[in-house]
Amino acid sequence: MLQLAGVELYFDDVEKAKRFYREVVGLTVLDEQSRHYARFAGGPAFVCVERKGSESYPSQDKAVLFFHVASLNEAIERIGRDRFVQIEEHASNGRPPWGVFHDPEGHNVLLIEQPTSK
Repeated sequence: MLQLAGVELYFDDVEKAKRFYREVVGLTVLDEQSRHYARFAGGPAFVCVERKGSESYPSQDKAVLFFHVASLNEAIERIGRDRFVQIEEHASNGRPPWGVFHDPEGHNVLLIEQPTSK
């Protein structure tokens, strides 16, 4: 059985990416090497932002990060509605509410509402 350990995204400006994931998304930096990479806590998995060209095995640019949030509305309010490119507050087919916005390189960051059990 596979279990996701983490996700790494490549950026031209790692410092800008680090600020975005720390200040806008709200992730905590676990470790970093200035101008090379920053690794964030993302629940059971990590999110790493790395400078383009530093990897020895480049990948295609398309990427989407998925994060669960207890309240989509609270997350939208904290991040800013104007940052979102699409919001489905009343998703159909039994899907939970979700919203998507872009990081500094244009990667999709998708928030999915998954209320915590009380």
